[in-house]
Amino acid sequence: MEKIINNESNIKKIIIGSTISISITVISLLIFSILVTYTNIAENTIPTVTIIISMVSIIIGSTISMKNIKKNGIVNGSLIGGLYILIIYLLSSILEKNFILNNYSIIMIFLSILAGSIGGIISVNKK
Repeated sequence: MEKIINNESNIKKIIIGSTISISITVISLLIFSILVTYTNIAENTIPTVTIIISMVSIIIGSTISMKNIKKNGIVNGSLIGGLYILIIYLLSSILEKNFILNNYSIIMIFLSILAGSIGGIISVNKK
C-alpha cells in the first residue's frame, strides 16, 4: 500500500514540476519577447535564449517539485523534462499548422530530459 501511495505522490510531483517549469518558461519568454521588441537585441539570439530559458525552467521545476525525495532523482527529473517537452510540442502542433520535428526538436528533447535529470540530482543531493 505504501508503494502505491509513493507512486501517486511521485506522479503528482512530476506533474507539479512540469507545471512549474512551463509557468517559468512562459513568464520568461514573455519578458524576453518584450526585450526583443523594445531593445536592440538581435533576433538571431531567440533560439539560443529559448533553449537556455527552457533548460533553466526545467531545472528549477524539477528541483522544487522533487525537494523531499531521497532517491530516483534522475528518473523523476527526466520524467519532468520529458513531460514538459511533450506538453510544449503538443501545444505547438495544435497552435502551429506547419509544425514539424527537426534536428532542433531532437536537441530540445534531449536537453529537456537532461535538464530534468540535473534538477532531480540536485534535489536528491540537497541537504
